[in-house]
Amino acid sequence: MSRISQLKARLFEKPREIYLERALLYKESYEKTEGEPVIIRRAKALENILNKMEIVINDGELIVGGRSPKPRMGVVSPEMDVDWFYEELDTISTRPQDRFEITEHDKKVFREVLYPYWKGRTLKDKVNELLPEDVKDSLPRKVFKLNQTDKGQGHIIPGYERVLKIGMEGLLKEIEEKALAAGSSSTKTFYEAAKITLKASQHFILRYNNLALELLKNEKSQERKLELEKIANICQKVSTKPPGDFYEALQLFWFINVILQCESNASSISPGRFDQYMYPFYKKDINEGRISQETALELLECLWIKINEVVAIRSAESARHFAGFPIGYNIVLGGIDEKGKDATNELSYLCLKATEDISLPQPNIGIRIHSKSPHTFLKRAAEVIRLGIGMPQIFNDEVVIPAYLNRGVPLEEARDYGVVGCVELSIPGKTYGLHDIALFNLMKVLEETLDGDYGTFDELMKVYKEKIKAGISLMVKGANAVDKAHREIAPTPFLSLFIDDCLEKGVDVTAGGARFNFSGVQGIGVANVADSLEVVQKVVFEDRKLTFDKLKEMLAADFKGYETWQHYFINHVSKYGNDIDKVDDLASDVLRFYCKEVEKYKNIRGGIFQPGSYTVSAHIPLGADVGASPDGRNAGFQLADGGLSPMVGRDKKGPTAVLKSVGKLDSYLLSNGSLLNQKFHPSALEGKEGLEKFVAYLRAFSALKIIHIQFNIISADTLREAQKNPDEYKSLVVRVAGYSAFFTELDESLQNDIIRRTEHGM
Repeated sequence: MSRISQLKARLFEKPREIYLERALLYKESYEKTEGEPVIIRRAKALENILNKMEIVINDGELIVGGRSPKPRMGVVSPEMDVDWFYEELDTISTRPQDRFEITEHDKKVFREVLYPYWKGRTLKDKVNELLPEDVKDSLPRKVFKLNQTDKGQGHIIPGYERVLKIGMEGLLKEIEEKALAAGSSSTKTFYEAAKITLKASQHFILRYNNLALELLKNEKSQERKLELEKIANICQKVSTKPPGDFYEALQLFWFINVILQCESNASSISPGRFDQYMYPFYKKDINEGRISQETALELLECLWIKINEVVAIRSAESARHFAGFPIGYNIVLGGIDEKGKDATNELSYLCLKATEDISLPQPNIGIRIHSKSPHTFLKRAAEVIRLGIGMPQIFNDEVVIPAYLNRGVPLEEARDYGVVGCVELSIPGKTYGLHDIALFNLMKVLEETLDGDYGTFDELMKVYKEKIKAGISLMVKGANAVDKAHREIAPTPFLSLFIDDCLEKGVDVTAGGARFNFSGVQGIGVANVADSLEVVQKVVFEDRKLTFDKLKEMLAADFKGYETWQHYFINHVSKYGNDIDKVDDLASDVLRFYCKEVEKYKNIRGGIFQPGSYTVSAHIPLGADVGASPDGRNAGFQLADGGLSPMVGRDKKGPTAVLKSVGKLDSYLLSNGSLLNQKFHPSALEGKEGLEKFVAYLRAFSALKIIHIQFNIISADTLREAQKNPDEYKSLVVRVAGYSAFFTELDESLQNDIIRRTEHGM
């Protein structure tokens, strides 16, 4: 068995386990630092973790470092929210999805040691304290859901280039110089905290140097001895100096990621434009004959496997919205550079090859395309897409860059955009965007609107928009309370070192130190809203086949006794996703109104709220909150997947018609990101002709100014077989929302959603 096969197999040798060491070390430090500034306490807690956590170097590894001694462990962070885990201790190993094994000993430790200490002093407690009463009163309505209440700082792209260029010692020197010139006590405290984390990080890296040397003493294999010696030397070097080659750059990059995870235990700390900042190291090594493409590929694949060791643990409720352990290591390849020229390079292709070879859910690979994207690059991406792993996903420079210009981002920086987590857009190393701070259920608002009485369709739309407006106002207040709680409870001095202009200003990211400060909120249910409004408009107000009261009666009965009408609504009234202007224009009108309302608001860091439209996997639980709707949907049934995707089974006129419908939306306003799911039968991409047609489809997507598209290339029959025989399909990877996951690890309701999505030909 090859090295890569062995390392990949190790990921799944044992069930996922709960890991409490980080939580215990965090508490140990906090007990000693009572009374000190929060940012210092957080820095010292990270220092304690990095100094004392168990570390391992597994046999065969070339890239080393991890936040837990075993792969795919559930790392618990009770300082963020202690209640949910306490309440789910006895169910986390048996819940429908995202299960973790936990020992009775660890249950006892959590109940008797961790829970009593953190009860009443967590991030979640602070959020609840800061939430205005009107927001608290509105939450049971389920119009919006606040996120990021139980996790540290994620959904961000650190600026890796700085440390790759000047090294850890260079970064430390910058901090010390800034500290000497600091004017206020708060900036001095920030620099002190940053210095603590950086020195602890250097020591942490040296621990791997020491461990490699220890393993070297007893190693029998001469080949492995050379590898361990190399690992030790690299760790020794990158603990202080900048990397000098591709291997060293990859290793330092991964150490930074491990440390960021130890600090925040957060999802979606994303690598961004990996092929751009890593390319100089790769190209130099290739040109000077220090590395072969085969060796570089093996190192990349070792890194990809390390990334898959990290999974997110969430509450049962949160796991319904973000199912499949997504951790959001989003890498985007290609696109244009700051001068507007195509930036695709050899490393872009090598990253696609690594993804093809390992076929695992992480990293979440995407490509940026534009009108001048090389045909060979799009074709290579298509070859990987047809494997059926849901990657790469596609982002459109032709609309994302203007969308950022619309938000006041300078051209050169807009051209450098990356992708966070699932599909959230961000400027690497410069943005703290709280990209996933809230979800807004446009269908729930429509349900509330339909409780009224209206003489005309225009009257209904006027009330609907007023209710959207009122709901957004409350959502923004809630999101700002969460934002403030992060500032007061969970500053991240180590992360702040990698975000411009935190170091320059001496201000943490949570306090507004970043160059760009956004808050991202997603409008959910666009397709269902458009389909429902078209039924109301046509059947009630235009054709007068029904009275409004009769329609309400049907919805209240969940269509029981009205099945003929339900069938009529579904099959004989126009649906979004079929290139029908009348219904597509309703989708465009509602989405545009939502976006224009959202962008009116500022957050507490001086930035603006920016809208997006994607669901992760929340279209299922959000649908559970909505009663029967005029589009023929039964009460509690899922909403349309993705964000801009048509409702499952309603797109009858083929994949090009879907693109044309989505292309009518004003995507320039969706600067936080949007999501379009498409599913093709594998036969659609067979052979040279299938690939060429698919590339043409991608060109059409770009020309229609749609932000994002992603694909499942798998037959419904295969998915049904995997449901029946999960042990035979453990390695089956599918696209869920803005991420891929193992199909058999998903809850049955989410599996069924993926099966039901319309299966197109080309």
